[in-house]
Amino acid sequence: MDTNNSPLVSVVTPVYNGSSYLRDCIESVLSQSYENFEYIIVNNASTDCTLQVASEYAREDHRIRICSNDTLLPIIANHNRALQEIDPQSKYCKIVSADDRIFPECIAQMVALAEANPRVGLVGSYQLCGEMNANFEDQWIRNVGLDPLKSVFSGSEVCRKQLLGALSVFGNPTSTLYRSDLVRRNAEFYPNPSAEADTSACFAALCDSDYGFVHQVLSYERVHTMRQTTVAQNLNTYLPSAISDCMTYGRYFMADSEIAERLRQLFTEYYEFLGSSALRANNDAFWTYHKAALQALGISLDKRRVALEAAKKCVRTMKTPARFFGVAVERTRRILN
Repeated sequence: MDTNNSPLVSVVTPVYNGSSYLRDCIESVLSQSYENFEYIIVNNASTDCTLQVASEYAREDHRIRICSNDTLLPIIANHNRALQEIDPQSKYCKIVSADDRIFPECIAQMVALAEANPRVGLVGSYQLCGEMNANFEDQWIRNVGLDPLKSVFSGSEVCRKQLLGALSVFGNPTSTLYRSDLVRRNAEFYPNPSAEADTSACFAALCDSDYGFVHQVLSYERVHTMRQTTVAQNLNTYLPSAISDCMTYGRYFMADSEIAERLRQLFTEYYEFLGSSALRANNDAFWTYHKAALQALGISLDKRRVALEAAKKCVRTMKTPARFFGVAVERTRRILN
């Protein structure tokens, strides 16, 4: 694409102690067929050699700009700080997580779709997930479910299906391109501090824009035990965040009856999960997190409901359920007090 006529894209990588994979990430950005971009790397007070790695590349390519925090910020706060650094003249913004990579045609394909459809505010794509050297059966493709014969979708309809649980195409920034005016219109693009704030940002952005989708695998998400996504899966932060998004954004995309039914489903699933968790050796941090997550929604943890779900789990799985019913209730009481 002719750089004289192509719009400026701000590529952003927020990173904390990411030196193990940062070279791979940076080189994937520098290998783009699309050339008119700036690359902002925001070092979040790393204690490893992240800054040295980034500086090495910055000396070789003038498009790279490094910002460093003097003190460690929470992950979402650092993402918002990074997005505040994008060029005021950029038309599009592309986050690339420090342990991910994008394939050579990623930016070019996404920008081309957005340029052809001015109402599009976000552009998504398929994403390969797993460990890079894993067997094929241990890798998977995410963001599936949209009509493969269409590339532009009503933002409101995509959001409605996402909120109803019929679609899952949000929540992975490396596979998404944002229109920069949507990133800049609020002081903080990510509207809350939760691990799923990137999903919430998509709902906010698509209130008044369409959703574009390139039906190609344009990025790779590295899955490993230290990744924020893995931590979120272990805590199951997705359920309280889904409840929060439904309560916050549902009114823009759903009928009142749909909101009520969806919240009923989500709370049922949530308490089933908490009941099962009460039967395992989860630590205090687990319950502190979920108590606080519910409190943030203006709701207190229903200890009786947790105990009931734990007991029902025993009934379903034990050969002599009566023996374990009281044990489940007592263990749950000790955990939640």
